[in-house]
Amino acid sequence: MRLLIMGAPGAGKGTQATAIAEHCSVPAISTGDMFRANIKNGTELGKKVKAIMDAGDLVPDELTDAIVVDRLHQDDAANGFLLDGYPRNMHQVEALDAYLKEHGQELDAVISLDVDPELLTQRLLKRAEIEGRTDDNEETIRNRMKVYSSQTEPLLEHYRSAGILVPVDGVGEIDEVRQRIFAALDSKN
Repeated sequence: MRLLIMGAPGAGKGTQATAIAEHCSVPAISTGDMFRANIKNGTELGKKVKAIMDAGDLVPDELTDAIVVDRLHQDDAANGFLLDGYPRNMHQVEALDAYLKEHGQELDAVISLDVDPELLTQRLLKRAEIEGRTDDNEETIRNRMKVYSSQTEPLLEHYRSAGILVPVDGVGEIDEVRQRIFAALDSKN
């Protein structure tokens, strides 16, 4: 299966991605994890990305597209993948669509985790405290929510129109949400 998981910051995408990927026997590919690994390793890319993420902004499309395409070329993604954190705007949708078309592939489903914005802010502040994530402070959270609302939410309508959007209630215990996702995906097959 070729899947996307979408939702506002703090909706639980990363929490659910690994289990979904295992359930579907595909690799979970997180742009955020790839960026954070580069930051941790002090690469040139990491230095650029850190400044951008610390401000709560999105990494430029060309950079993100290149990293994702490079990762999709790896052998473990040949029969499917779960993308977490990509695409985030229409340019990235078009880049992903072009890649898939070029390789005779298409997306099977786009999972949308739906969570109330106030709950998301609480989750992100708690996560920042637990994990020490510098990209999760109140100011950057507000900015990330604004960016998500303006750039990423419109993609949901695009995928709804394509008939592949799978909305899932993202509120509840992790296992409850996971079971809702599995049931929704299994009913798509």
